[in-house]
Amino acid sequence: MAFFLEVLIGGMLAGVMYSLVAFGFVLVYKASGVFSFAQGAMVLFAALTFVSLTERGAPSWVALPLTLLLMLVMAWLIERWVLRPLVNRQPIVLFMATLGLSYVIEGIAQLAWGTQVHALELGIDDVPFDVGGVFISQFDLFAATSAGGLVASLSILFNRTRMGLRLRAVADDPLAALAVGVNLRKVLAVVWAVAGLVALIAGLLWGARSGVQFSLSLVVLKALPVLIIGGFTSISGAVVGGLLVGASEKLAEVYIGPMVGGGIENWFPYALAVLFLFVRPYGLFGERTVQRV
Repeated sequence: MAFFLEVLIGGMLAGVMYSLVAFGFVLVYKASGVFSFAQGAMVLFAALTFVSLTERGAPSWVALPLTLLLMLVMAWLIERWVLRPLVNRQPIVLFMATLGLSYVIEGIAQLAWGTQVHALELGIDDVPFDVGGVFISQFDLFAATSAGGLVASLSILFNRTRMGLRLRAVADDPLAALAVGVNLRKVLAVVWAVAGLVALIAGLLWGARSGVQFSLSLVVLKALPVLIIGGFTSISGAVVGGLLVGASEKLAEVYIGPMVGGGIENWFPYALAVLFLFVRPYGLFGERTVQRV
C-alpha cells in the first residue's frame, strides 16, 4: 500500500506540471476561442531567457522581472500584430497562425540565446522526504504549491474583479460583450499577458525539472490529454485533468507496463483522452456546445 500511495502521489504531483502548461491554453481559448499552439514555444522562450540572463551574470531577482517584462511585451505583440488582424476568421486560420507563430518564437529564441542545453537551478532540493513510509519529492511539492497559488489567483481574477467579469462576458458571447461596451481589445491583451505570466512560471519549473532545451516546447503535447479530459474552458478542469493524467500514466507504467513489455507511460494518457472523446467529448468540466442549424 505504501508503494501504491507513493506512485499515486508522485504521479499526481507530476500531473500538476502538466496543468501549469494547460492553464495558458485554457485562458486564451476561454476568452477568444483560439487554441494557441504557440504556448509551448512561449514556455521555452521564458525558461531560455531567464537562464541565459542568469548565466550572463544577472542575479535572479533582476532576471525574473526582466523575463516577465519581456513575456508581457511578447504577449502584447502577439495579440496586436498577429491575432487582432485575424478577428472573425475561421478557427482553423487562427490555429494555423499560432502554429506558425510557435516556430517564429523558437527561431527568435535560437537567434537570441543559442541552441545549447542549459541547466536551470531554482535553489529547490529534489531530495524526497519520508511521510509515513511514503517518499515525496520536495520539488514536486513546490510545483504543486505554485500551481495552487496560480489557480487561486486566476480564480480571484475571474470571479472577484471587474476585469474578470469582462473576461467571462467575452468568453460567453463576444458580440454581446461588444454591444454593451466591453473593450474586446483590452480584454484580449490582458488574457495574453496572463498567458505570458503562466508560460514564465511553467517554463521555470519545467526547465528546472528537465533542463532548458528546445524539446521543452514539445511539453505542449503533454497538455493535450489534460485539456481533453478536463475541458478546454475550465481552469479547475485543467487541474483535475492534470492530476488524472499524471496519476494514470504512472500507475499504468508500474502495474500494466510489465505485462506488455513496458514503455506505456508516454502514450497511455493519449489513449485515455481518446476514450474521453467517445464518452464525454467536451471534458469533465467543459461547456457543452449547442449549435442550431
